[in-house]
Amino acid sequence: MRGITFISVLILALFSGCQKEKTPATSGTATIESTLHGSGSYYADGFSFSKPGIVSTISTPGPDITLFASKNLDGSFKETSFEASNFENSFSLVGESANEADAIQSFKSLIIVGNVQWIASAKPLERNQIWLFKTGMGRYNKMRIITVVEEMRQNLPYASCTFEWVYQPDGSTTFPNL
Repeated sequence: MRGITFISVLILALFSGCQKEKTPATSGTATIESTLHGSGSYYADGFSFSKPGIVSTISTPGPDITLFASKNLDGSFKETSFEASNFENSFSLVGESANEADAIQSFKSLIIVGNVQWIASAKPLERNQIWLFKTGMGRYNKMRIITVVEEMRQNLPYASCTFEWVYQPDGSTTFPNL
């Protein structure tokens, strides 16, 4: 009996001493801006789904997506877009909703990537859209656009975008049930 107690205590001690490896977040909410930094060699901040978080375009590895704001020839604001750092057709617009509640429901019910057409940029970005994004490593993400701010600042186009995201870290086309 004493042997069983000793073995039980030993096993318990071994399991309590082991720490589970921290799994990166696979979902969240983020805000990125189109602001350029630096002088001469400009850089921007984008978003990495695998890290996850805000990452500079001069970091290695860089961000998966960046936000771009453009203006018309007359100097007025034109549009806001997500751009991929992998230079591939990586975006697919899979839904647009009239209101936030419908957008949230569409986002939650999007479980499988399916057969979609990929395009180079996510544009124009608008509130209550649902986008798919495919990284250069073949990992899939879904994004719900929560807000888009577009304005001119010192004669330059500025944009910020807040989005909810879910990242599929194993490369399958099925999103985790969060």
